[in-house]
Amino acid sequence: MTLWNALVRRKRYGNADESTESKLARVLTLFDLTALGVGSTLGLGVYVLAGSVAYEQAGPAVVVSFAIAAIASAFAGLCYAEFAARVPRAGSAYVYSYVTIGEFVAFSIGWNLVLEYVIGASSVARGLSGYIDELFDNKMSSFLKNVLPIDIEFLADYPDFFSFFIVLLLAILLSVGVKESSVLNNIFTSVNVLTVLIVLVAGAIKADPANWNIPKDQIPENVRGGEGGFMPFGFAGIMAGAAKCFYGFVGFDCVATTGEEAQNPKRNIPLSIVLSLIIIFLAYFGISTVLTMMWPYYLQNPTAPFPHVFQQIGWVEIKWIVSIGAIFALCTSLLGAMFPLPRVLYAMAQDGILFKVLKKIHPKTQTPIVATILSGLFAGVMAMIFDLHQLIDMMSIGTLLAYTIVSVCVLVLRYNDDTLIDEINVTLPQFLRQLANINFNKRPNSLSSYITKIGVVVFSLLSIAVCAILGYAEITSVVTIASLGVVCAAMLLVVAIIGRQPDADADLSFKVPWVPVIPCLSVFINLYLMFQLDMNTWIRFVVWIAIGYLIYFTYGIKNSVEGELIEKEKQNETKLQNSFYQANRIALMPNEKISNSSYTVANV
Repeated sequence: MTLWNALVRRKRYGNADESTESKLARVLTLFDLTALGVGSTLGLGVYVLAGSVAYEQAGPAVVVSFAIAAIASAFAGLCYAEFAARVPRAGSAYVYSYVTIGEFVAFSIGWNLVLEYVIGASSVARGLSGYIDELFDNKMSSFLKNVLPIDIEFLADYPDFFSFFIVLLLAILLSVGVKESSVLNNIFTSVNVLTVLIVLVAGAIKADPANWNIPKDQIPENVRGGEGGFMPFGFAGIMAGAAKCFYGFVGFDCVATTGEEAQNPKRNIPLSIVLSLIIIFLAYFGISTVLTMMWPYYLQNPTAPFPHVFQQIGWVEIKWIVSIGAIFALCTSLLGAMFPLPRVLYAMAQDGILFKVLKKIHPKTQTPIVATILSGLFAGVMAMIFDLHQLIDMMSIGTLLAYTIVSVCVLVLRYNDDTLIDEINVTLPQFLRQLANINFNKRPNSLSSYITKIGVVVFSLLSIAVCAILGYAEITSVVTIASLGVVCAAMLLVVAIIGRQPDADADLSFKVPWVPVIPCLSVFINLYLMFQLDMNTWIRFVVWIAIGYLIYFTYGIKNSVEGELIEKEKQNETKLQNSFYQANRIALMPNEKISNSSYTVANV
């Protein structure tokens, strides 16, 4: 097998896989899945992000920023929902890309997801430790800074043992059983949602719509208030706020990793993803509305807005309710970040491209015990030695890349039908006619599928070009505007060409609407947000990817289960051909003897 064939070999999901019963316990209901999605996403962001974006980027228009971020997240969520309906297996985007694109891309996505969930769990644990430490006047951090200071630039100021033990305790809890941990998650999420409702009601009582339209001349000179009004920092501020608010929606994809533990996954996983995003958006929209109406945006506390506001208006009891609710919210976020990590490792180990010890299932708890404990140790150590801001800087890139690949996979699968095996001799007139599907073909063929794949690649490259122009070029230049117009027109043309191709008529419980528009928009938005990340984040990302590829090319590519199956099939095919050849030889032997005898007699 050549290297290229190994890199692009795809996991066959179908008859064999469907007949193999999962070793994981199918115990998660629709409510459990929705609570997992809400709990993992609606964490500290609901208590911090709204005030931070209002103060620094958008002002009262933070509600618009959240709406834009919700739309962007919904595009990715819809793509995840379709794939959950197609491939209800543990592993999320890793499995989706393995089935549709190939092993190398799947490993890249799986390795990125490991990074996302490890850093997600580490950052939440560090945030939880810091929040509790803040309630007790920073006594814990002050003590550790004095006793065990760390003077290394890229590490934290002190080892946070509290966050390490929090992560380790949660890993042990997850090892006990998925149902037990989901019950705890449901309790914490319910308390979190109840806290949000209390904030909404209390905030609505004290809301003053005048705070959404404060004139510039009424803003104190010593504060950063922009131009005043509803959009004090303009449209640019809204978009900058939307880029930041987008990360408040990261986490719903953990629902897609429960494909082997969910009851009726083809129905419940897509439905829970949609429900989670709706609940999360309503919470963010409501929280940001009452917060900016209760208190002027330029007087917000960007690190702890609600305790600050309730302290200012004299509602100390509500302040403490919010503080306790934030602790519960962080616990649910930590559980949501830790829950999918061992399942991604389990899925990759089960396929043989990660060390097979990670796929060990405990016979009693029916959980991936080794992957869970190792995940807890890894995330705990990172939480202990890295600073919160350093962890957050690395968190988003793996998520955005996974979202992009899932959107691409939706396009590839929607316009491809593996049941059709038709090779066409393509001529240039046929190719040009198929671009617009002049023949009105109703079913995909090899040519239409090829055009779709090329179109997806071209659209992605054009999206990168637009992101580069918007990020690095002078927008006021005539040449820049003209170039941007040409590239955008080409993008629209490519989307139209993809849309004209015949799509596969697959019977799914959920399908992304408005294909190819929504997946293409998802690809563009994700790439645009990736361009907003700084250089240090990209350097750390490259180092992490290099470690992963070292593991893959020294271990995974040789131990891949899919590769072993292909080799066995080739060996069986060779044996069958040899047997057929031998049978034919035996059948021909009497005729050969007769011919030889006749030849001898004739010669005599």
